[in-house]
Formats: sequence, C-alpha cells, structure tokens
Amino acid sequence: MLDADIQLRLSRLNLDTAFTVASGEVLALLGPNGSGKSTTLRALVGLLPLAGGRIVLDGTVLEDPAQRIKIPPEQRPINLMFQDYLLFPHLSAIENVAFGLRAKGTDKKAARDKASETMARLGLDGLAEAKPGSMSGGQQQRVAMARALVTDPKLLLLDEPLAALDVSTKTDVRRLLREVLRESVAANVLVTHDLLDAVALGDRMVVIGDGKIVQTGTPAEVTSRPRSRYVADLVGVNLLRGTAGGHQVRLPSGGTIVTADEVDGDVYVAIQPHAVSLHRAEPEGSPRNVWQGSVNGTDLLGDRVRIHIDGPVPLVAEVTIAAVGELGLRDGVDVFAAVKATEVSTYPA
Repeated sequence: MLDADIQLRLSRLNLDTAFTVASGEVLALLGPNGSGKSTTLRALVGLLPLAGGRIVLDGTVLEDPAQRIKIPPEQRPINLMFQDYLLFPHLSAIENVAFGLRAKGTDKKAARDKASETMARLGLDGLAEAKPGSMSGGQQQRVAMARALVTDPKLLLLDEPLAALDVSTKTDVRRLLREVLRESVAANVLVTHDLLDAVALGDRMVVIGDGKIVQTGTPAEVTSRPRSRYVADLVGVNLLRGTAGGHQVRLPSGGTIVTADEVDGDVYVAIQPHAVSLHRAEPEGSPRNVWQGSVNGTDLLGDRVRIHIDGPVPLVAEVTIAAVGELGLRDGVDVFAAVKATEVSTYPA
C-alpha cells in the first residue's frame, strides 16, 4: 500500500498531490507536459526532496520532512521503468535482468536463476545471451520490464513504458504488460500520455494539471465525465462550463445551450463532435440549439474530419470528407452549428 502526500517546489512547478495505491492496483497518472507527472515519480523514488507531506509504503515512512526522515533512493523497495529502457549495451539480456539482484548482494547463480524465471514469464526464452543492440524494440521493452520485476519491488513505477514502441508492437506488449500487472502484488503507478494505455492498464486514473490533481476516478468515470480540457481533448468530446437554470446553461462567452433535462448551478456541458451538424444557412426543423460561428481549423481523422468552430459556443464538429467539399468548409467560412437538446450531457462542476 502506497500513501503519498507529495509537496515540493521547483522553479516552474509547485507540486501538491496526494493519493493512495493499494497492493496489486495500477494507478494511471495523466496530464499535459509540465503538469508534474514525472516529477511525482522522481519524488516517490527519492530523487527530489519533499518540501512537505510524506510518503509511506507498506507502513514504512520513506520520507517525512517534518520528522526529518528521508530514506535514500537506493534503499527504497521501488523500481522505476523508463520509456527508453536504459539497458546496459555491453551486458546480455539475462545480465541486464539480474543486475538489480546482484547489486543487492544476491550470488551470481541465484540471480541468474531468478532472472531466467522472470524472463520466461515475459516470453523471453532463447534471448538470455542476446545483447540489447541485437533485439527489437519490443524485446528490449520486455527485458526492461523483467529487470523492473525481478527484485519483487513493493512499488513499481512505469514512466511512459510503451511510448517508444511502434503501433503493431505496442498492442502485443500492452497485452503482456496488462497480464503481468494483474499478477503483481506491488503498488503500481503508470505515467502515460496515451488514453488507451491508461484505460487498458489502469484500475484508477489521476489527472494532474499545474501540479495539482484535477480529477480522479475509474477510467470509465474519468472518460465519461471529463473535468478538464486536457481529458476532454483526449476523449474527443466538447467540454464547456457554465451556469445552469431550468433548461438553459449560460456560458461566460455569452452563449446559451438548451438542455433536455432541468439543471441548476455551476455545470459542465459535454457534447460529442458527431452530434454537431453544420450548415451554411440557418437550419429549419427540430434542433433546439443553433449557433452561428466560423471555421477555425480542420483535423483529418481517417475517413472523418474534425472542424473547429469559433463563436459564442466554441465547438468541434465531426463530419465526413464529402461534407467538407459539399459545404465548402475552410478557414474563415461562416457556418451554423446545430445540436439537439437530447445530445447535450450535463453534470455538476
């Protein structure tokens, strides 16, 4: 069990986060660049001293500035796996995996036996004597994973472990990593920018912004009700915030959104891009929400195009490639965006 209250001050970041991770649980940390994710990992390892708070792992206080307790990094039962693996190029795969055991005083035979057993779990049979330079990216990643697991850490930290892999390899390694983490009795903290990694591997998600936690919950809870622009962009949903009364939500920009349900107070509004229809003339018919705006950017996503609309209700709409041509959707073009009230989701801010 990890109980972390991390407070530290850097030149460009004031980090103040608190969270727990149970044995066998995987906590996924997400956030934009510079938000404090990797800084959190370095603080847990002991590479950055706390200004306040405390870190307790399995009942042992690893760091508490108020009590002047700080266990050195090399004495903490923690392993950190980096995205670039950091394998020793002059050592074989089994020597890389056994390195941590040897550093802790395990004799050579016992270390190699344990390393061999761990490598077998990860499908690395036959690669014991291979050097990193002769391995594929996926094989190197699994060797790094075996090295992180072989010492049976009480806390396993994974910093973007799949970021360096190509798409085809990443799918297989993600599946393997999920199986390994499900068998783990360690507390596990995963830092990632990839929403799929967080959803596939994480039991819970913590979203950090500017050094503070802005949202936490299960992957389903976080993705279904984003509370920050960062998460909304990851999920691909329009997220707005305003003040509700009755069937209307007023935005700070002056725009108004009509809802199917009665709402009240400060709320978030979520609208799926595919629920936004675009028109060059004001539409007739059933939509209760119609806003005028102008095109301010396009993104191609496979056979769909995302159109960014500026206006009193800024939105992203998702349309077909054919619709782009038919409507003449290009930067600066005036359009009307329409959304049915039943497509508007609201929840307390």
